[in-house]
Amino acid sequence: MNTIRVASLQYFIRPVRSFDDFALQVEALVETAHDYKVKLLVFPEYFTTQLLTLGNIKRPIAEQIRDLAGQEDRIVDFIAGLSKKHKFIIVGGTLPGFNEDKSKVLNKCYVFSPDGSQNIQAKLHMTRFEKEEWFVSSGSRLRIFETDFGKFAVAICYDVEFPEIARTAARLGAHFLVVPSCTDDRQGYLRVRYCAQARAIENQMYVIHSPTVGSLPTVPAVSLNYGQAAIYTPSDYAFSRDGLLAEGAVNQESMVIGEINLGLIDEARKNGTVLPLRDSQTTEELLKVVDHVTLSN
Repeated sequence: MNTIRVASLQYFIRPVRSFDDFALQVEALVETAHDYKVKLLVFPEYFTTQLLTLGNIKRPIAEQIRDLAGQEDRIVDFIAGLSKKHKFIIVGGTLPGFNEDKSKVLNKCYVFSPDGSQNIQAKLHMTRFEKEEWFVSSGSRLRIFETDFGKFAVAICYDVEFPEIARTAARLGAHFLVVPSCTDDRQGYLRVRYCAQARAIENQMYVIHSPTVGSLPTVPAVSLNYGQAAIYTPSDYAFSRDGLLAEGAVNQESMVIGEINLGLIDEARKNGTVLPLRDSQTTEELLKVVDHVTLSN
């Protein structure tokens, strides 16, 4: 199976009055994806922060984040049930969760298999608000997820701004990259978007980008959201014009759906107009051949 239908959410975060409110929104989106015969659905980073509106929002945000981390099992069990019920892969955005000894909070992306099992990709690079205000710690391992239709990796928001992550995944055979994100303004969103498009071109891979939209005015760092979900492609004749397979309307609640042909990725990497993945040099190789030149006045 070379062609699969994927969906990326522009997930509208809004205050909720109960966990059931949150669950109904999530379940409705998963059911919609199922109706459209999607094989992989992507939620955005920190979409679970809706649940902070159920607690005391006047407390320090670091305390609120740890309370949300305490709901990790409930959230994971709920989404795992949806993945198993509808028989497709759900990349479950992110939620704060404790490490094994509960000494640290990580920003975790759960990837749910159609049988309900799950694996985790933790965010590897923290933004300033995560590190300095939320006291969220970095993960340390990159995972490659293998499916019956191809391989993929997850680069969470800021992570996509570090080219070595996607390059490593591509060298290990990943056909596409999934980018859940949460950005409060246009500048932040564009940093993620432009880097995601660069990763698609330089690694000859699809990139599926899912951002938050909407607002939680009472919750710091997610009080405002700016986003536009999209599916990016390599820039070559076999792919979409402008390297853009599909995209949503800015800041509107929606689901972007597209069909990605993973056979085209293999073909592009062998016979493309250019072969950036094959021709790339590692940092270590480049350091051996760098010349330092002093210019005279």
